[in-house]
Formats: sequence, structure tokens, C-alpha cells
Amino acid sequence: MTTAPPPGLHFVLTSLGSVLVDALGVQSLRAEDPSGSFGILPGHADFLTVLTVGVLSWREADGRWRHCALRRGVLTLRGGRELSVATREAVPGTEIAELVPEVLARLTRRQKTEDDARRESRQLEVRALRELVRPLRPGSLHPPALP
Repeated sequence: MTTAPPPGLHFVLTSLGSVLVDALGVQSLRAEDPSGSFGILPGHADFLTVLTVGVLSWREADGRWRHCALRRGVLTLRGGRELSVATREAVPGTEIAELVPEVLARLTRRQKTEDDARRESRQLEVRALRELVRPLRPGSLHPPALP
């Protein structure tokens, strides 16, 4: 005889390959993506979204709320029950007041630094490509040297 799984969501939160949360019977979850805040209940349609820097909150089987500050991530819901979140950085906590001011500010700064570095790298790549292409343009004053 097989036993039925507990009602609710099976929620797994991973960060860089480490499982931070593996909870059965999760009653609900709230998260934020670029369109705003949203909630998920058991039985929700399959869902995939990219999360922003923010706080992920879920209600466990015993009714207690848990929270985790995230620096972006990917949320996937399959079959109305299998919920997973993969993120680069997560800071779990039991009290939302602990996470919001300090941790979210720190995660936001890190994300901004990473975004700025990525933007600067793209700008350098574009400049390098322009320099490589300049001698190949018709009428260039400096044709490429032949070996």
C-alpha cells in the first residue's frame, strides 16, 4: 500500500548547488518578479518566472511563515505541486524584519555591481570590435598590414 503525499507544495530552494530548503506540505508562497508580487497555492498551473532581488515568503505545513532574501533567481512550478527556486545568493530567516532593511540593501548593491560590470564589459567588447573593423572599411586610411 502506498501512502499519499502530504497536501500542499513540495518546495525546494537551492543556491549554487546547495539545498537550503526542502519542505513538504507548503501551503502557499509569495515572490516577486519584474511584473510585481505574486502568490502560488497548491494546484496552480505550471509556471516559470525570473525572480528579482526581493524576499521570498512561504507558509509551511504547520502554518509558520518562513522568509528568504534572494538576489534574483528562477522559480519553476510543475504539476501544481513541485515548486523549485534556484538562485545565486539567498539569505534565509524566520523574521521578515531581519531580512528587509540590511540584507535586501546588500543584495541590491551586489546585483548593481554585477550589472555595472557586465555593462562595462559589453562596452569594451563593442569598442574592441569597432577597432578591429575600422581598417576593413572602404576608404580606410590605414589598410590592414599583410603578413
